[in-house]
Amino acid sequence: MSTQTVDLVDYDDAVTRYDPVIGIEVHVELGTRSKMFDGAPQTFGDEPNTAVTPVSLGLPGALPVVNRTAVEYAVRIGLALNCTIAESCRFARKNYFYPDVPKNFQTSQYDEPIAYDGHLDIELEDGSTFRVEIERAHMEEDAGKNTHVGGAGGRIQGADYSLVDYNRAGIPLVEIVTRPIEGAGDRAPEVARVYVNTLRDIFRALGVSEARMERGNVRADVNLSLRPTPESPLGTRTETKNVNSFRSVERAVRYEISRQAAVLDAGAAVIQETRHWHEDTGTTSPGRVKSDAEDYRYFPEPDLVPLAPPRDWVEDIRAHLPELPVARRRRLQADWGYSDAEMRDLVNAGAGELIEATVTAGASPAAARKWWMGELARTAKADGVSLEELAITPAQVAELAALVEAGRINDKLARQVVGGVLAGEGSPEQVVVARGLEVVSDDGALDAAIDEALAANPDVVEKIRGGKVQAAGAIVGAVMKATRGKADAARVRELLLERIG
Repeated sequence: MSTQTVDLVDYDDAVTRYDPVIGIEVHVELGTRSKMFDGAPQTFGDEPNTAVTPVSLGLPGALPVVNRTAVEYAVRIGLALNCTIAESCRFARKNYFYPDVPKNFQTSQYDEPIAYDGHLDIELEDGSTFRVEIERAHMEEDAGKNTHVGGAGGRIQGADYSLVDYNRAGIPLVEIVTRPIEGAGDRAPEVARVYVNTLRDIFRALGVSEARMERGNVRADVNLSLRPTPESPLGTRTETKNVNSFRSVERAVRYEISRQAAVLDAGAAVIQETRHWHEDTGTTSPGRVKSDAEDYRYFPEPDLVPLAPPRDWVEDIRAHLPELPVARRRRLQADWGYSDAEMRDLVNAGAGELIEATVTAGASPAAARKWWMGELARTAKADGVSLEELAITPAQVAELAALVEAGRINDKLARQVVGGVLAGEGSPEQVVVARGLEVVSDDGALDAAIDEALAANPDVVEKIRGGKVQAAGAIVGAVMKATRGKADAARVRELLLERIG
């Protein structure tokens, strides 16, 4: 482990004097029912070491068998990323010792991946397109999970002991590796975030994974190096491991640019190493010196025959690929009547799928956008969470919109309803009933409230009769205050003008 520490260079200063080059390795857990090479079920949250077989545990004599569905999912991913699908590929043993790898090697693909030479065009926040070149997408198995007890921050350093859970060992993964991403300049952090976000959306659209980053279904390893100019040779890279949120991917790139610039400014050399990301501090710390491929002593897996995906099978998968996210967004934008800026805003906010589900549940596109990008977006920002983490569903937002449209609540009351739903008080309908929030539209009740307001403001009638119709606002406001915002303001105004007229 290195002990290289320096003060940070201001980000804007760093990117004016150095050219950042990034590379991203994204691991996605495939949503198959069983593991990559054995029949153990793929589970989440089960008791440790209950979803295992002799293959998962690397016991002597246990032989692997390839999961056909995992291969199909890998082909789907490769095709969606414009890759060439190999006519023949094979698995290899990646040799290293760690407690969460019970065989002392990981079954992966090395020199013969199932998909290679692809690209992905991503749309940045300003609407511009940036192409990321894909070197390969290969299949492998996940490792188990270590839990370090007694150390700081759950890390092995200083831990009293470690526990190993092999439920995750053997879960099928596809790892997608970019070529060096050059030319991003000061937008490198944004490019990294949008790229990972776009991949997550593709995985969901393909139906190959739940792609829930908070569960570790999608994890990104972020490589970064700096060089003096775009014409200079590539610099020494670091690899920040297992970053599992879009925001953190962006922050990790920004931090490493500032940190590496400080190292180079001090006349030192950047150490090629893995680094840990710390969400709480927004910093990275050293892990281990980064191994090169030869250190893993790859050799062909002798217990698995090469794979040769039939061409007609591959073409059938290609023909049945679902609509991919970018094409889907363009179609939905046309259907919904959103402007380019409105569509960009909701995509950048991660609200696209939520709004689509809300419209499907019965809300108008305008109402769905209004609530997700308004009150709910403000709440999410204040709470420091993403929109999809809020405790409200698209169906509930559609129900809220329906209550407003029916005139049972107004916008002000609807915001109180949102608060009740988020607090766990039930559906919008239940919150309206329990809190007594329904709009007062009974003419008798409104007439009584108007009488009280007029009695308190005797000069208003003469002002209105004298042509100052805007003076009616004072009475409407008084009625709204008296009914705690539950009066139908439009009806109050109608009744008032009818009476005076």
